[in-house]
Amino acid sequence: MDDLEQAILLASDSPAAAAASPSVRAEALAFCARARDESPPSSLLRLCLSGIASSPHAQVHFWCLQSLHDLLLRRRLVLPDDLALLRSSLLSLAVSSHAASPPFLRNKLAQLVALLVRLDYPHVYPSYFLDLLPPAPPQPGPTDMFARVLISLDDDLLSQEYPRSSEEAADAMRVKDSMRVQCVSQIASHWHTAAVTLRTADPAVAAVALDAARRCISWIDVGLVANDVFVPLLFDIAMSPASMPPLAAAAVGCLSAVATKRMDFRAKVGLLRSLLAAHQGLGSPDSGVKMAPLVTTYAAEALECHRRLGPTDADGAAALEMLEEVLPAVFAAAESGNDEDVDSGSVLEFLSGYVSIMKAPSEKQLAHLGRILDLVRVQMSFDPVYRGHLDVLDKIGKEEEDLMAEQRKDLIVLFRSICRVAPAAAQLFIRGLIMTALSSAEASVEDVEVALTLFFRLGEAVGEEEIRSGAGLLGELVPMLLSARFLCHTHRLVALVYLETVTRYMKFVQEHVQYVPHLLGVFLDNRGIHHQNAHVSRRAGYLFMRAVKSLKANLVPYLDTILQSLQDVLSQFTSMDWANKDTKFPSSEDGSQIFEAVGLLIGIEEVSPEKQAQCLTALLNPLCHQIESLVMDAKARGLEESLPRAISLQQIIVALNMVSKGFNERLVMVNRPAIGVMFKKTLDVVLQVLVSFPSVRPLRSKVISFLHRMIEILGISVLPCIPIALRQLLLDNEAKDMVEFLVLVNQIICKFKSSASAILEEVFPTIASHLSVILSQDAFSAGLASNTEEMRELQELQRTLYIFLHAMATHDLSTVLLTSSSRQYLETIMQLLLFTSCKHKDILLRKACVQIFVNLVKDWCSNSEDKVPGFRVFMIEKFATNCCLYSVLDKSFDLRDANSLVLFGEIVLAQKIMYERFGEEFIMNFVAKGLPEVHCPPDLAEQYYQKLKGNDIKAFRSFYQSLVEKIRPQGNGSLVFR
Repeated sequence: MDDLEQAILLASDSPAAAAASPSVRAEALAFCARARDESPPSSLLRLCLSGIASSPHAQVHFWCLQSLHDLLLRRRLVLPDDLALLRSSLLSLAVSSHAASPPFLRNKLAQLVALLVRLDYPHVYPSYFLDLLPPAPPQPGPTDMFARVLISLDDDLLSQEYPRSSEEAADAMRVKDSMRVQCVSQIASHWHTAAVTLRTADPAVAAVALDAARRCISWIDVGLVANDVFVPLLFDIAMSPASMPPLAAAAVGCLSAVATKRMDFRAKVGLLRSLLAAHQGLGSPDSGVKMAPLVTTYAAEALECHRRLGPTDADGAAALEMLEEVLPAVFAAAESGNDEDVDSGSVLEFLSGYVSIMKAPSEKQLAHLGRILDLVRVQMSFDPVYRGHLDVLDKIGKEEEDLMAEQRKDLIVLFRSICRVAPAAAQLFIRGLIMTALSSAEASVEDVEVALTLFFRLGEAVGEEEIRSGAGLLGELVPMLLSARFLCHTHRLVALVYLETVTRYMKFVQEHVQYVPHLLGVFLDNRGIHHQNAHVSRRAGYLFMRAVKSLKANLVPYLDTILQSLQDVLSQFTSMDWANKDTKFPSSEDGSQIFEAVGLLIGIEEVSPEKQAQCLTALLNPLCHQIESLVMDAKARGLEESLPRAISLQQIIVALNMVSKGFNERLVMVNRPAIGVMFKKTLDVVLQVLVSFPSVRPLRSKVISFLHRMIEILGISVLPCIPIALRQLLLDNEAKDMVEFLVLVNQIICKFKSSASAILEEVFPTIASHLSVILSQDAFSAGLASNTEEMRELQELQRTLYIFLHAMATHDLSTVLLTSSSRQYLETIMQLLLFTSCKHKDILLRKACVQIFVNLVKDWCSNSEDKVPGFRVFMIEKFATNCCLYSVLDKSFDLRDANSLVLFGEIVLAQKIMYERFGEEFIMNFVAKGLPEVHCPPDLAEQYYQKLKGNDIKAFRSFYQSLVEKIRPQGNGSLVFR
C-alpha cells in the first residue's frame, strides 16, 4: 500500500507530483494502472479499503473510491463475501461522513453507494435507506451524505431527463416502487426536519437536502411535501431575507417541482389553489423577484389547466383567475434582469400561450398586454455597450446583430399575436414609443431602433388594405413617420430600420399622394441617399428604386426636384476622373440603384419626349465620353497598365445598364424613336470596350449584360451591331465564357428568329470549333473527378449547348447547319444528340434532343426529297432503334417518373413524325428488324403497325407503353447502344 500511495500522489496534482520529472510521473501512472487492472478483484477491494482507512491523503481516497466504482460497474466483484464487505464498509463511511471532508470525495462515495443501491436494493439488502437515514436531530455530515446519495441515484438512474436503456428503466422502477413502500415517508420527514434544524445552523447542507427533495417530488406522493407543514416552511425559507441564496433557491426549486407534478388537471387546480393559499403574496412583485422560477412555472401550469379544462368549466375558469393573480409576479420576474434565476425562454413561451387564449381581451387583460408589450420592447433592445460597434458594424457589432436577430424571432411572434388579438392596443403602444422618441432629447439609439422595429413589424401584422387606407392609428402614425427626424438618425441602426419601415408603409403613400413629397424627402435628404454612412446610403438607393417602381406616375411632377437632389450622386460617374490613377473608385453597388431609379422615372410615358431626351442626354453623354476617354487611354498605355481602368468601365457600363431598365421596345422604337437612336449610339460606344479589353472577363460580362438589354429595347435595329460583338466575344474563351456567349446567342435566336440566320451562319462554325471539347459522348468522366468545379462548368456548357441547338431547331434556323462551313460538324453534332437522347442522366436534356430530331425531320425531310443525304437512313437505323426502342426498354427508364413520361411522349411523337415522312421505309426497319430483335411477338408487332397508322396519338402512346412493359422482361433491360 505504501508503494501504491506514493504512486498515486506522483500521478495526481499533489506537491510531490509537481516536483517529479515527467518520466517519474509516467512510471507512477503505469504502476497505478497495473494495480487497478491486473490485481485480482478481491485483492484490489481490500487494498482500496485499506488505503481509505489508513491514508491521510484525499488523492489516495479518491483513487480508491474510483477503482472500487470501476470494479463494481464492470461486475468484476462477484463473491458474496466481497460484496458484503464492500457494502458494510461504504455504509459505515457514509454514516460517519463529516461535512468538512472535500466535496469531490463525498460525491464519489455517494456515487458508489448509489451504484450499490441499484444492484442490491431491495432484493439483496433492503435496508440501505433506513441505514443511511440520519437520526433526529439531523447532523450536517450524515444529512449531507444522505442527500448526495439521493442526488447521485437521481443522476445515474432515476431521473427521466436523460436517455435510459430498458435495463436502466427497469432498475429505476424497481428502486422507486420499493422506496415508495418502505421509506419515502420517513425520508420526506427527514427533509422537513433537516430544513428546520439546519437552515440557520448549516444552510449549505439544508440546501443540499432540499435539492435532493426537489429531485424526488416528481415520483413520490406529492402530499408528503405539499402539505400544511412543509409548504409554509418552503415559502418562509424562500422569502426570508435571512436565507442564504442557495438555500432560498433550493426551497423555490421544491415548490416549483410541486407545481409541475404530473396529475389529473382538476387535482392540479386544487394543488395550485393550495399553494396560493399557503402564500397570499405569491402574485406580488416581491415574490416575482425572489421566487422567479416558481411564479413562471405556476403561471404556465395554471395556463395548461385552463387550456385542458376549457373556459366554461369551473375549474378551468378558476385556473385562469389564479394565472392572472400571479401575472404581476411573472412580469416582475421577467423585468428583474436576473438571467440566473429567470429562464427567459420559458417566460416567453408562457406569455405566447397566454396571449393565444385571448379572444376579446378584457380591461384587465389589456393592461397585462401593455406590460407584455413593454417586456417585448425591453428584450428586443440592444445593449448600449455595443452602440459604437453596431454603428461601424465591425466583427463585434456583426456578432451582436446576429445574436439579436436570433433572440428577436420568438419575441416578434409574440408581438404579432398581440397585434392580432388587440390591434388598437398595439398601435397605441407604438404611437407612444414614436412620440417619446421624437419629443425626448434623451431618447437613445436603442430606444429609437426598437420603436421603429416594432412599427415595422406592425406592418407585417396588419393587412395591405389597412395600410393603404390608414386604418386605426396608421393614418396618424405613417405621416408622423414620414416627417420624423430623430436626434440619433446618424447611427447606422436607426437609419436602416427607419428606411425599411418607411418602405413597409409605401402603400399608404400610393393611396394618399399628398405625402409623396415627404416620402421623397426621406430618400433624398440625409436620412437616406445622402446619409453619412455609405451602407445606409446604398440601402436607401435600393429602397428608393423600389419606391419609384411603386409610385412611378405619381413622381413625374417631382422629376426635376429628384434629379436635382441626386445630381451629386450621379456626378460620381459623370464627372469622375476615371483615368487618374489616384481616383478612388466606388464599389460595384455604389450608385447603380440610383441610375435604375432615374431610368425608371425618365422612361415613364407621362414624361414629355423633350424632357425625356433632355434627361437621357444629360445621363448618357457624359458616361459615353468617360468610356471613350478610358478606351483611348487604354490604347495609349498598353493593356497591363490599363487593367485598373477596366474596373472603372465596369461601373460605367453597370450604370448605363441600370438606366436602360426604365425603357421598353415599344417606347424606344415605336413611340419615341429618337430615344432609340440615343441608346443605339451608346451601344456603339460600349462595344468599343470589347475591342480594347477582349480578355478581361468581369468587364466582358458587364458588356454582355448591357447587350442583352439593348436587344430587348432596340429590337431589330440592333442586328447590325451584333456580328461585331459576337466576333469579339468568341476570342479566348473558356467554358464559363462560352456559357455566357451561348445564352446571348439564344436570346438573339428567340428575339429575331429567322432574321438572325445570317448572323448564325457566320458564327456557328466558330462556335462548333470552340465546343469540340464536349462534342463527344465520352467528354465527361463518371467518377469522383466529375465533381470538380471545372467539370461542373463543362456540364453547364453542355446543357447550354443543347438549349442553343434546340433554339435553332425550333426557330426555323436548322438550315444554318447545312451551310458549307458548318457541314463538317454535322456528323459530330448528330452523334452527340443521338447519344444524349438515349443515355444522358438529365431527362429534360434527353427530351430536348428528341425534340431537335423531330424538328430536323420536319425541316429536312419530305416525302419526295431530303435536304441532307444520309439523314433519313440515320434516323431510321440509328435514332429509331436506339432512342425509340432500346432506350425505353433499358431498366434505367422509369415509366413511373413524371419527367420520364414526358420524354416518353416525345419519343412516341417522333415515331409518328418518322412514319409520316419516311413511310414504309421506317416501318420495314422498325417492325421487321427492330421489334424482332427485342423478342417482340409478331402479333404485337402487327398491332404496333396498326396503331401507328391510326390518327389517335393517345391510343398509340398507351399501346406503346404497354408494349414496352410486356417485352422488357424478355431480357431487354441492358441492350447495347449502337
